[in-house]
Amino acid sequence: MLKGDRIVDKVPKFPDQVQLSMIIKSIPVETITAQQIIDTCLRMNSLGINQGTSGNVSVRVRDSIGEAIAITPSGLDYEDLTPDKICKIYFGKDKQPVFADNNRYLPSSEWRFHYDILLNRSDVNAIVHTHSIHATALACMGIPIPSFHYMVARIGGSSIKVADYATFGTQELSNNALKALGNSFACLLKNHGMIACGKDLRHALKVAQELETLAQIYIKIISVNKIYGEPQLLSEEEMQIVIEKFKTYGVQPNIGNG
Repeated sequence: MLKGDRIVDKVPKFPDQVQLSMIIKSIPVETITAQQIIDTCLRMNSLGINQGTSGNVSVRVRDSIGEAIAITPSGLDYEDLTPDKICKIYFGKDKQPVFADNNRYLPSSEWRFHYDILLNRSDVNAIVHTHSIHATALACMGIPIPSFHYMVARIGGSSIKVADYATFGTQELSNNALKALGNSFACLLKNHGMIACGKDLRHALKVAQELETLAQIYIKIISVNKIYGEPQLLSEEEMQIVIEKFKTYGVQPNIGNG
């Protein structure tokens, strides 16, 4: 939450006329953090899980003023991003967003679900939103990804749900996304794309990659199910076992250097 009462009278105008009670004389996003956001954006495109400027990225940050999200600006080509163009939105009084007064650009049009997810999920520190081809195809069909493979559990649940459709950038979309996410790390957005969350930017990007891979495999399964029938799903009991195993997956024992 915000500390102190550094407030200025001038409030920036946003496309939907967001009413803000105060705006902070803020601290720029740390250059290293801002560059990590930019690198994640560029990596999304190079991996082929995003096209153009359709995606967006955010990460939880903390400074001497308080806790905030650092997020990509709206509509700028990733190749043209520099650390000073990354925006910041503080968690203000009564959980209301407080836009940093030194933001050079408007934040991503999807800032609401980034803000709300980071506000409500203490286990999430970074978010990647993309329009990857296969995940978006399933989202447009309103098809969730069931427990056809144990790697679904790595996303954090026994299935990957689809959030109900709402216009991009709206509070309704944010509410729908929070509901579909639950305690998992990813969901699909109907007729839109995907949201992938993580403990940090690297983790969120891995979740996005894994979700796109699972979506691609599931589409192939759907394409042959008229011949071979529905896929054999893993039981809920087995998925819970795998979810528990993934909590310690990759954790190496500290055996020292001797």
